[in-house]
Amino acid sequence: MKEILVLYYSRNGSVFNLARQIGRGIDSVDGAAARLRTVPAISTVCEAVASTVPDSGAPYAEARDLEECVGMALGSPTRFGNMAAPLKYFLDGSSPQWLSGALSGKPAAVFTSSSSQHGGQESTLLTMMLPLLHHGMVIVGLPYSEPDLATTPDGGTPYGASHVAGADGDNRLTEPEARLAFALGRRLARTALKLAA
Repeated sequence: MKEILVLYYSRNGSVFNLARQIGRGIDSVDGAAARLRTVPAISTVCEAVASTVPDSGAPYAEARDLEECVGMALGSPTRFGNMAAPLKYFLDGSSPQWLSGALSGKPAAVFTSSSSQHGGQESTLLTMMLPLLHHGMVIVGLPYSEPDLATTPDGGTPYGASHVAGADGDNRLTEPEARLAFALGRRLARTALKLAA
């Protein structure tokens, strides 16, 4: 069984819900399994030590998760058109994997959630791709052969899965958003298995 890392940061649960859908898409492909991991929040005041196990959701990611995966989906809330600091902080510590080429040639996909329809989703997805490209990863997006991509009034872009959470973060994933996230996970898994063969 080949594992694909679904690495995310979620503050209010929207990105976590996308991560679960992507994981379901990965798990739907024979020979592939999703490994969900999150990162702890960071402090602007000092570097604090988080408990080794989060209160809820997936376990915290470790360097070995990057090394052991055959592909990766990277998810973050949109923060002014960019990924959230906790995820960036984790990626900033991945220089050993960059130097060893641990992620080179593996496929990657990105996903995000924002509070508003025009909250910077596409620029977030694009900027999340940059460290992955530096790692030598192969970017996998959503093609327009996915019917929901052309018809959804909600989240979903060719750059990756997305969700419009609403100002208070209460919006659940719409059916098209959930289907697109599932499709992205499935496409990532199929690509990873082909590249790992």
